[in-house]
Amino acid sequence: MFPTSIERAAPRAAKGLALTLMLAFGALTAAGVQAQTRGGTLRTIVQPEPPMLMLGLNQQSPTQLVAGKIYESLLTWSPDMQPRPGLAKAWNVSADGKVYTFELQSGVKWHDGKPFGADDVVFSVDKFLRSEHPRARVMINQFVESVKALSPSKVEIRLKEPFAPFLKAFVSDNMPMVPKHIYEGTDFKSNPANQTPVGTGPFKFKEWKKGSHILLTRNADYWQAGKPYLDEIVFHVIPDAASRAVAFERGDVQVVSANDIDSVDVARLKKVPGAQFTTQGWEMFSKLAYVQMNYARPPFDNVKVRQAVMMAINRKFVVDNIFFGMGKIATGPVSSTTPFYDGNVPAYPFDIKKARALVKESGVDLAKTPVKILSYPYGSAWDRLGEYTRQSLEQLGFKVEIESADAGTWAKRVSDFDFDLTFSYTSQYGDPALGVSRLYLTRNIVKGSAFVNNQGYRNAEMDTLWDQAASSTSAEERQKLYSTIQKQLVHDVANGYLFEMEIPTLYNGKVHNLIQSAIGLNDTFADVYIDK
Repeated sequence: MFPTSIERAAPRAAKGLALTLMLAFGALTAAGVQAQTRGGTLRTIVQPEPPMLMLGLNQQSPTQLVAGKIYESLLTWSPDMQPRPGLAKAWNVSADGKVYTFELQSGVKWHDGKPFGADDVVFSVDKFLRSEHPRARVMINQFVESVKALSPSKVEIRLKEPFAPFLKAFVSDNMPMVPKHIYEGTDFKSNPANQTPVGTGPFKFKEWKKGSHILLTRNADYWQAGKPYLDEIVFHVIPDAASRAVAFERGDVQVVSANDIDSVDVARLKKVPGAQFTTQGWEMFSKLAYVQMNYARPPFDNVKVRQAVMMAINRKFVVDNIFFGMGKIATGPVSSTTPFYDGNVPAYPFDIKKARALVKESGVDLAKTPVKILSYPYGSAWDRLGEYTRQSLEQLGFKVEIESADAGTWAKRVSDFDFDLTFSYTSQYGDPALGVSRLYLTRNIVKGSAFVNNQGYRNAEMDTLWDQAASSTSAEERQKLYSTIQKQLVHDVANGYLFEMEIPTLYNGKVHNLIQSAIGLNDTFADVYIDK
């Protein structure tokens, strides 16, 4: 049994007091323990099929969904964005905000039976993630001075300067712990273990039958005694959206979410007998969808053309008729649910006449610069968005083609900057310094990831402001800096901001504890159980 007490020491930097955050898992009452049902198989869907399951190398949504049960980070996060213990049972932050000390859980093993310890944390943060992770490496390289093991169960991370949202970086897809004994001294990207991932999570990788399913099985040696409750999780690969909806209606799968079902089917599936519906579990992400236009290719190297594209897209129509109300029109790069949001930015109302005038002002002959839309492979709603965008651009005089792509192809082409226009969405991670800046920093124009500055936006002045905002300890100063940044990015159409996404999850009422944290379905499922 874990203790029920929660100990927190609030930060008082001005008074020179150290911040100590120490949390423990809430204990289940005797009646609660008896209420859990052990055993059974949870069947759900992964759509599209992920390109790989090594979470340190790939962070596309399907990978997060499956690999979030295999890999863990030092912390987890409550729905109200408070840190909870993960692989770290306690942590301390120095008064100057520069030294973070983590005390690790005892008795943790990797899935191959090797012990997990401080050396794994040092390797993960200072070697693997610093080198490979598109989001984490930006933060690590800018702020982390050193990572060292103080003992086999204690790690110190020392920052070059204060970084207010540092703890929020410790979530499974941002800071997954990687086994040192498997990856040290190897080519990380070609290591054979990438095909058979080894983590510390409650479920182990069992098999992957391409085009059919991915099977995870219960980790009997999981460090949380008695967990997980499920025997297996099966992620079915069902390419057709209508078939995925039918699978839920018939009870063949018990859980479906955003990428699995067409928005038009949500209202119908909510009426399935015994079905439960929620939009919770996305607090950490606050996903925001956007059009990505390649700055390195004409005509999108011209700001007037990018502005015209924004005015040619009826974003209210997109939300209401393509995503069936599951969203809110975005004003800029920062979600309205994220700290430091500022809606006082340039507006791009739907106005075809004005959009055509902007194209004329640009001096670009659109007929001589045909454009290809790289389709976004996350369901039929995105396909419809691609078709609608083609029609919108053609009204401005563009010649447009649509190129189809699966998840792996899309990621590779965007990583290589091999696209004219595509779509994507960003996870905010509770702070612009974690989830947003990576998309706009000039130094993050690097090949190898689909979730960096792939459009090629360059603005040295904004780079400086991003860095100042990330390192400032004043909320007032950070707000001022982020407000300036948001106004400039919207003016430049650094990306074409479409809408803040509302993510539906539907599940069978016999499934319990499905959404327990701010990362929802991407969490470990250690507490999930099914009524017999």
